Amino acid sequence: MSGGGRPGVEVVDPGPLSTLQDLGRHGWAHLGVPRAGALDRGAAALARRLVGGAPDDAVVETTLGGIVLRPRRAVTVAVTGAACDVVVDRRHVAHGMPVTVPAGALLTVGRAITGVRSYVAFAGGLDVDPVLGSRSTDTLAGVGPPRLSAGDLLALGAPGALPEPPPAPVVRPRAPVLRLVPGPRADWLGRGAWAALDGAAYVVAPDSDRVGLRLSGPRVERRGGELPSEGIVLGAVQLPPSGQPVVFLADHPTTGGYPVVALVEDDDLDLCAQLRPGNRVTLRTR
Repeated sequence: MSGGGRPGVEVVDPGPLSTLQDLGRHGWAHLGVPRAGALDRGAAALARRLVGGAPDDAVVETTLGGIVLRPRRAVTVAVTGAACDVVVDRRHVAHGMPVTVPAGALLTVGRAITGVRSYVAFAGGLDVDPVLGSRSTDTLAGVGPPRLSAGDLLALGAPGALPEPPPAPVVRPRAPVLRLVPGPRADWLGRGAWAALDGAAYVVAPDSDRVGLRLSGPRVERRGGELPSEGIVLGAVQLPPSGQPVVFLADHPTTGGYPVVALVEDDDLDLCAQLRPGNRVTLRTR
């Protein structure tokens, strides 16, 4: 997995699911290759900015259980996204701020206290070979770098000048509300179903993942039958016969046969990345 840069960062414990993500793999959907990329785009972008990185630098995305890393040279890192403890050896350090980790020290990104996904950015970025123009791990299609495993060595790029220390970034908590606009198959909804979605409360299902946010709650009525497979985009809300909505996220398939009855507004997609199973979410329509 290492590129040409040396030395690198050793993965000591990858946690339940840690992957590499950048802005994603664009321009390949017509060949059946999904986009992938960081689920919480704002949190990943903040981590890059804090270490003076480029907009498309690869970062580590963790899921619920965190990760333990050991750099082989001193490196400045930043951890953003889900609230968690960040520890260098036995010293607690700031979340959401640049921190220098000495060579050989253990960087522990703890379990998510709130939210789901944390992001770890490194000054100089990670020098990992791109696949189809991206360093993102696609968990559905298996394209890109594999999921991180213990013993992996991630090469570091050459760091540039660090930015001026920023003021403490303010990341305000967001209400668990997803705003919907009608999708291309909204006409498949039953009579009154669109109006009923406005203010409807759902619970995030335990089988939610990078492919889709699965919602459990009031059954949404729709006409029977299925469609020929057609294109799917990020934020599409697909409605299977169960009547339980699925919001497609970064690792979504490129086609699907269930009707896309709505789209989640782009500004609300980062929230989807941080909703954990059992969280309640309210839908709003316009």
